[in-house]
Amino acid sequence: MPESTRSTAPHESLPDGPAADADPRPTGTGSCSFYRGSGGRFVRDLDAGAMATALRECLHADAMAAGGGNALWVDIDSQDPAQHALLRSVFDFHPLAIEDTLSDESRVRVEQYEDAYLFVIVRAVAFQAATPDPYDLITHNLYFFIGRNYLVTVHEGPTPAIAALRTQVERNPALLGRGPARLAHLVMDQAIDAYFPILDGIDDFFDEIEPRVFSDFDEHALQDIFQLKRLVLTLRRYLSPQREVFNVLANRPTELIAPESQRYFADVHDHVMRIYDSLDSARELLGSTLDSYLTQVSNRTGKATKGLSVVATVSVPLVVVAGMWGMNFERVPFAEYRYGFEMMIVFQLLIGVLLAVMLRWRKLI
Repeated sequence: MPESTRSTAPHESLPDGPAADADPRPTGTGSCSFYRGSGGRFVRDLDAGAMATALRECLHADAMAAGGGNALWVDIDSQDPAQHALLRSVFDFHPLAIEDTLSDESRVRVEQYEDAYLFVIVRAVAFQAATPDPYDLITHNLYFFIGRNYLVTVHEGPTPAIAALRTQVERNPALLGRGPARLAHLVMDQAIDAYFPILDGIDDFFDEIEPRVFSDFDEHALQDIFQLKRLVLTLRRYLSPQREVFNVLANRPTELIAPESQRYFADVHDHVMRIYDSLDSARELLGSTLDSYLTQVSNRTGKATKGLSVVATVSVPLVVVAGMWGMNFERVPFAEYRYGFEMMIVFQLLIGVLLAVMLRWRKLI
């Protein structure tokens, strides 16, 4: 397998062989780029001139040639104006598509620009580790320009899925020979699979919340339930349009994606549907958990009210009798008896006990 090389200056033709002192650091624009030319030669980190030459070769190459044709992958960080300018100066993409790559609020979708390329937007998510909120998400869009024998990916800042693909291509340049659609699939697949650890975190939450609701009643559980419910609704909102995106990539006939490559997108579509179904189940379970929590609150309030009602009911005769004997009259029954006061105390207690027994017999307490 040839070693990787990088171009050092603009030129009209790519080198036929690898350079002996290949430098893994990007040069020129600083964009990450890989090119697989005729005969399996592998070049990386092209400057703008070499990139334009490689693009022309890709557009004239036969994508279905035996052993794989020419293939170009360019990864662009939209935070770097020099890199982002390549979308217009080298690839001449539609201005509206280029504008979308600058906004993280762009709608997830797939569009085909004539027969030239597909423009795909996919939303990637991960837990935000820099905030104290355990349910805080960090999201970013991944943009794909899938053309004939070339792939351009655009993102803002470091992206795990892109970094993983870059490592794979560096270790195995033959991956470029599988075509741009397969390369795009590898990135999209990892971006979607990043949802699964979040689902595992949701499952762990349900394992923890049950004793907090039913055994050891925790008043702070309500806040956690609402936070997780917001997380689930957010994930569903991100995944909902991606179902249609991968359905299009997997089933809509196009010359830019070979039928065998569409099978791989069908697998990603299946992952999306599984995650979406799991989120639906989690939403229903959260609704049930919330109802159970509110029922527990109501039951505890009812028990407290019931206890106070019993105390108030039993205290009524005591207050009545004490009030009657506390009136300012000359003739008070039992006042002339030596143990009259004690007799009235016993009488009041007997009335309270009899009232409590009656309430118990009527199953009111």
